[in-house]
Parts: sequence; structure tokens; C-alpha cells
Amino acid sequence: MSAERRPRRRRTLAGNLVLLSTVVAAVAALLTGLVAWQSAAHAAEQRERDTLTRQATLLSRLPVISPVVFGGAERLAGPNGEQFAVITPGGDVAGGAAPAVDLASKAALLAGRPVSTRSILAGQDVLLVGNPTARGGAVVLTEPYATVDAETGQVRRDILPPLLVGLLGAALAGGLLARRIARPLTASAAVAHRLAEGERGLVAPVAAGPREAAEIGRALTTLDQALARSENRQREFLLSVSHELRTPLTAVQGYAEALADGLIEPEQVPEVGRTLAEETRRLDRFLADLLDLARLEADDFRLELADTEVGAVVAEAAAFWSGPCERQGVELRVERPDAPLVVRTDPFRVRQLLDGLVQNALRVTPAGAPLVLAARAGDLGTAQIEVRDGGPGLTEDDLAVAFDPGALRDRYRSTRPTGTGLGLAIAHRLTTRLGGSIAASARGPETGACFTVTLRR
Repeated sequence: MSAERRPRRRRTLAGNLVLLSTVVAAVAALLTGLVAWQSAAHAAEQRERDTLTRQATLLSRLPVISPVVFGGAERLAGPNGEQFAVITPGGDVAGGAAPAVDLASKAALLAGRPVSTRSILAGQDVLLVGNPTARGGAVVLTEPYATVDAETGQVRRDILPPLLVGLLGAALAGGLLARRIARPLTASAAVAHRLAEGERGLVAPVAAGPREAAEIGRALTTLDQALARSENRQREFLLSVSHELRTPLTAVQGYAEALADGLIEPEQVPEVGRTLAEETRRLDRFLADLLDLARLEADDFRLELADTEVGAVVAEAAAFWSGPCERQGVELRVERPDAPLVVRTDPFRVRQLLDGLVQNALRVTPAGAPLVLAARAGDLGTAQIEVRDGGPGLTEDDLAVAFDPGALRDRYRSTRPTGTGLGLAIAHRLTTRLGGSIAASARGPETGACFTVTLRR
């Protein structure tokens, strides 16, 4: 059996930054070097041409170029290998550089035009510069091209050290930059790992590093606070669920043990049976709400979309709840738009949403007070459904936690009729699944709470 392959080790961010900065510096140095490499030869050649041109101009201004001046100039230029030649007005060429003067250059000089070109002298490339004289004729100077090559090589050798220093400086700067960037990111990653392990109350670094790294630190701190709030709500919700389950279970267990021990008188059995049935229904209703909430959180929750007339759904819900409202002495009102209000949604889920909101409103609406179901067209092509009641309403503090599971129930269990505490949480999640939104108002037109569901048309 072959040995297991070890996972490839990933490079660190700091290593990548150093590598990237070094590569960028190397490319920049290479391009700069190529340009300088080519420019060195041109600059060296131009400097030699300028020198020869100045010498030729000086010699061309002499009244007479005597053999002494001519020979002295050649001896002075000897170390550079310069050669001189004189073209007479008649076209005769004399001097050591004479073989390098071609017909085109001689014709140009005799015509009064200066010449600067390359030629061949004694089998070697030379620079040839000529300048016409005031007497007619011209002066010609040549210099071996090897002089240009030597100067070019020196310039190129002088270029290499700065390029290498720039490359090393870029690598050093990349290392410092990588350290500056990677340090806060590494610290933020450590905070993220600690959050994943369950620690809370952590503060990620935000002072050092670039703005993006500081933003990551602030985001982690915000995430830590959000996780703490969420976990506290979950903990409170679980405690509330445990309490809600324990109360009916305790009653069921107590009556069951009393029946088993024969402590219930025969005439009390029907009443005990009714109590057991009621507590069982409470358990069933609570578990059904828990299952609904869990299904809404599942990824495979499905909707059956169809063109739905919202006014008809509201009327259908009103017809169903008219009986319970009448038995409780609550006045049920329906407000429908004059024109059909059609949206693309799941009518079954919309009805489920309405039933939950009406049940919640009916629980707190006293006899003689109104309960209103309304449908109307909203802004920007939306449809709105309102459930308003004439109950005690909500406070501004209630609005902040109205859709949290069990939050309002824990606040009002001792002062108002309450249900399982999950109805508004289910309504909020169901509205989100339908692609809409739900909002609560502390006081509606009927003095009680108002819940508004907005669906896209």
C-alpha cells in the first residue's frame, strides 16, 4: 500500500506578499535595465559623435591646416585611435582617415553639408564625422567603434548595482508591508477560531494595519456580539420551552398517578378527563408550533406559487374567524380593495400567515372591541395585508423583540392571555419565505397593535 500523500502546505499571506513585491520589483528592474541597456549604447555613441563634431568644427575653422597641426592632432588623438583626413576643394583626400571617406560622404562635404556616419577603416567599424571648411573642402575625423563599445560596457556595468539594490529594497519593503498587513489578519483569524470554539466577549484588533484589516476586526467584534445575543435568546427560548412543556406534563403526570392509585372519585373522573384532554391539546399545539418553526428554517421548505387574489384570501380568512370572534364578542371587520389585488405567491401559506396573526390578535382583544382584516395596494407595486385589533397594544420596547420566539409571552404571561409564544416568530419567518416583509406598530387606528404584511406583486 502506498503511503498517504501529505496535504500541500499553503503559503502564508506574508510569503505571498513578499513574493509578489519581489516579482514586481524584478519585472520593473528588468524593464528598466532593458531600456537603460539599449539607451547606454545610443548615449555613448552620441557622446563620441559630439566630441568628434566639436573637434572637426574647430579644425575646419583654422585658416590653414598645416602638416604640423595635422600631425600634432593625430598624435594627440592617438590613445583614442582617432584618425584625420583633409579633403581639398578639388576632391583630393589625404590623411590616415582617407580610406574611410566614401564617395557619398565626400560629395556631401564638398557640397557644404556636415557628415556624421559609420564607416570601415582598416577592417574595423569607425565613427566618421566631417565638417566643411570656409575655404572649400572639408576636415574628416574617425574613431574606432570599439571606443563606443568600451564606454557602453562601462555604463552598463554601472547600471547593474542600482538595479540590484532596488530589487533588494523592494524585497525588504515587501517584507515590511507583508508583516504590517498579515499581523492584524493573523490576530483576526485567531479571534475567529476562538469564536468558533465557543468563546465570547472577544475584541478583535482594529488599531493596527490597513483600513480593510481594521474593518475585519470590527466585523468580528460585531459578530461576537451578535452570536452572544443569539445564544442568549436561544438559551432563554429553550428555558421557556422547557417551562411550557413541564407545566402540562406535570399536570398530566399528577392526574395519571392519581388515577392509577385510585385517588380520583368516580364522579370526578369526567372532570379529570377533560383536564387531561385540555393539557394534551396544549402540548400538541405547542409542539405543532415548534415543528412549523423548524420547517420554516429548513432549506428544503417549498412554496407552491400561483397568481393569488389577496382580497379573496382575506375574505376567506374572515369567513372562518367570524364564528370565534362572535363567540368572544369581538367585532370582525373586513376591508378589501375595489379592484382585484393579484400577487404571485403561495395562497395556502398566506392563509396560514393570516390565521396565525388573527389568532394572536383575537387572544388579546376584549369583548366589544374590533378586529380588522384589511387588504390594499401598497407602494412600488406591492400588496399589503393588515391585522389590527382593539387590544392593549404594544410598547416601543415590545417592537424591538416582537418577532423573537417567546419574548412577548415572557413579558405578559401574568397580565394578558398568551399562547405558545411562537406565533409571531412563525409569521415573521413565513413572510420572509414568501419574499415579503412584516412590520409591527405599537398603536393602530383601533388603539391596539397593528401588523402589516407586504408582498411583492
